[in-house]
Amino acid sequence: MDPARVERKLTTILVADAVGYSRAMAADEAAALAALRAARAVFARLIERHRGRIFSKAGDGLLAEFPSVVEAVQCAIEVQRELAGRHAAPGATQFRIGVHLGDVMVDGDDLFGDGVNLAARLESMAEPGGVLISQPVYDQVHAKLEVGFDYLGQQRPKNLGAEVPVYRVALNGTTRSGPHWGSHRQRAGAGPATPPPAPPAVEPAERGAWPRIRRHAQLLGVVWLGLVGVDILTGPGAWAQWPGIAMLMLLGLEAAPLLTRTWFDATYARLAIIVAGLALINLATWSGTLWVVWPALGLIVLEALRRLRRRR
Repeated sequence: MDPARVERKLTTILVADAVGYSRAMAADEAAALAALRAARAVFARLIERHRGRIFSKAGDGLLAEFPSVVEAVQCAIEVQRELAGRHAAPGATQFRIGVHLGDVMVDGDDLFGDGVNLAARLESMAEPGGVLISQPVYDQVHAKLEVGFDYLGQQRPKNLGAEVPVYRVALNGTTRSGPHWGSHRQRAGAGPATPPPAPPAVEPAERGAWPRIRRHAQLLGVVWLGLVGVDILTGPGAWAQWPGIAMLMLLGLEAAPLLTRTWFDATYARLAIIVAGLALINLATWSGTLWVVWPALGLIVLEALRRLRRRR
């Protein structure tokens, strides 16, 4: 590329990459290739539908650009939802997706520059089957798409010097109603948009999850009552409290992702549930020693070390 004749443009970049493709190839090359081709067909069809174009296919990934930010994110949502429906099939492939709106350099049909690099970093940080977006993308789409968004805070993508605000798209999102933290907007002339420091609680992204959890709670409640009856009939030496504590912890861990709209994320929610379960065990076996503080401190230290390692 001749630096004296660099063409630039502002565009929306979508980067996608297959999860665990090398392992799938090692296990069954033919099946892995067939799954990748099927997934690429989904990408190609939906990218064309949303007026985007694929400008690079790198191994098991692809890069696409869109003239519309909304169309790019909508495309990412539809791709992940369709692929999620196929994931239960043997050999199906999951993808991570990152979307960024930024300035890029044009070289023929290829695009280069920080705009592409940041989209790629967001993709690498996403969960399998997930979509991460940057602040410029969020600013353009949060009031136009009927999904929720989780603010993940200031993240430092690998090989980038500065931290950037990152949002996760709630793919099983809800129709928003009323004020919520996601409605934060930049005022004209107010300078660069900054995300809210701590999003307050909003409606869960998965409406169907609470009824499912209630059904599980009712089922486990019936099972536990049966165990209590067996415990009573088998004489002294009560033991029914142990499966009861285990069932409460399982329900709590299942509900933890729905608590991500509060000031703490799902990881903190799970830690709190585990510590609460240990506290119940401590009380049920009380002998005058409050030993639950030690595993609680250990879990907190391990989580702190994990987050420090991610920042490097």
